[in-house]
Amino acid sequence: MKKINVGMVGYKFMGKAHSHAYLDMPFFFKTEAVPVRKVICGRTEKAVAEAAQKFNWQSYETSWKKLIEREDIDLIDITTPNNTHKEIAIVAAKAGKDIICEKPLATNLADAQAMLKVVKSTGVKHMVCFNYRKVPAIGLAKKLIKEGALGEIYHLRAVYLQDWIIDPEFPLVWRLQKSVAGSGAHGDLNSHLIDLARYLIGEFDEVIGMNKTFIKERPTLKFTEELTTGLATVKAGEKKGKVDVDDATLFLAKFKNGALGSFEATRFATGHRNGQRIEINGSKGSLIFEFERMNELKFYSAGDSQGVQGFRTIQATEEVHPYMKAWWPAGHIIGYEHTFIHLVYDFMEAILEDKIPSPNFVDGLRCQEVLEAVDRSVKEKRWVSLKEVQS
Repeated sequence: MKKINVGMVGYKFMGKAHSHAYLDMPFFFKTEAVPVRKVICGRTEKAVAEAAQKFNWQSYETSWKKLIEREDIDLIDITTPNNTHKEIAIVAAKAGKDIICEKPLATNLADAQAMLKVVKSTGVKHMVCFNYRKVPAIGLAKKLIKEGALGEIYHLRAVYLQDWIIDPEFPLVWRLQKSVAGSGAHGDLNSHLIDLARYLIGEFDEVIGMNKTFIKERPTLKFTEELTTGLATVKAGEKKGKVDVDDATLFLAKFKNGALGSFEATRFATGHRNGQRIEINGSKGSLIFEFERMNELKFYSAGDSQGVQGFRTIQATEEVHPYMKAWWPAGHIIGYEHTFIHLVYDFMEAILEDKIPSPNFVDGLRCQEVLEAVDRSVKEKRWVSLKEVQS
């Protein structure tokens, strides 16, 4: 058995999700590579010490540079805000550490290019946390498309709808600041849709988009409870600050295979907590996936007899579906946290097989190219080819 000592930078929402994944993966999956929760890292000593105890990490650090310098660390897991990804990843790669990085890979295309260049030159293993790829129902969708069940792909339409900042008095958290997040709903939500589109039907060719910031000023952040894993604990101060990211970004796309796509990401869709939905239409059939019913995939086959045609709902819980052999009997559903467990399992297997896991920094860069092309399209009010932004 090979033990992989993990050093994780960050301990809040994603830090909790990743910590849970490292804990549960060896319990359910048979693998000869086992992650060890060695060190968790954060700037505030009291908070990171509490996180280390709560999430059962062996020790903690308050400096990510010291963490990377430690000889007893094999893998660096980056769960911090977007503007820190580049520096941490590059230093880690140069130190010979394998890397798992939260999405989006960077705040801009140039940084993503620099990150990919370094991991390639150093030969470390690298992964981006596009965790929705690891939903078993998405695995089934991939299989059906690959086998030709949908025929020629004509359309992909995708939405990611949330409403957590719809209150204009909700404070100016880091996700609403361009210097930290890079973008708003576009980079946070559209990045997931872009990656799933690439994974399921192929590469983008050109895009045209629009965006809007509905609330242009918000109260500055006064207080965030330590170890918060949600948004309810943030409080507004008396001063106002500028929102300089998009609240919503919509774009149209043409794919290299001839398919058309529409994408919508917004944090102003009242009543939608995490409404991710993808529909794919082809010459022989269609698929619908909704994350809030993540164990299900809807499939329509034009080959069914007249009179019985219609969308069937498939519950992707049988052990024939990706990852499900490790879990429960059919019909016993899994949840959001399991996607991260699947990511960790795939990374451990990649270490054993000495290969680069998927999705990786190449996928992160390809996603960043689409994000960049849409941003350029919004600014210049025209169709933008992916060739224009690719190096």
